Amino acid sequence: MEDGENHKGEPEIGVLFRNGNLTVFGIVLSFSLGFLNTWASNPNEWRLTDLPTLVMISTGIVFQARALWRLLRPNSLKKSVFEAGNRLFALGLLLTAIGVILSIAIDLARMAIS
Repeated sequence: MEDGENHKGEPEIGVLFRNGNLTVFGIVLSFSLGFLNTWASNPNEWRLTDLPTLVMISTGIVFQARALWRLLRPNSLKKSVFEAGNRLFALGLLLTAIGVILSIAIDLARMAIS
């Protein structure tokens, strides 16, 4: 459901449960941003092979931020909005994790070649 849709009569989730998710989303998003910052500040030379990693991590962070934004809205207490935010966050987390793993794999491959 989109943000502008009517959610009357829809079951709601507990405020404390949503607040717990907000906390987790914020912490994981902070770690993701921190990893991207550390990875980008690495003194190693950037190459074209780093582009997929950058795209995966950045896209994952965008999805995580969008999910956090959804849960900050008042209608996030509606079950469908809350679940959509959770799915969006899970997708962002998966993309970020794939990007991190890809980054490690590329670094290991570079070390093996050198």
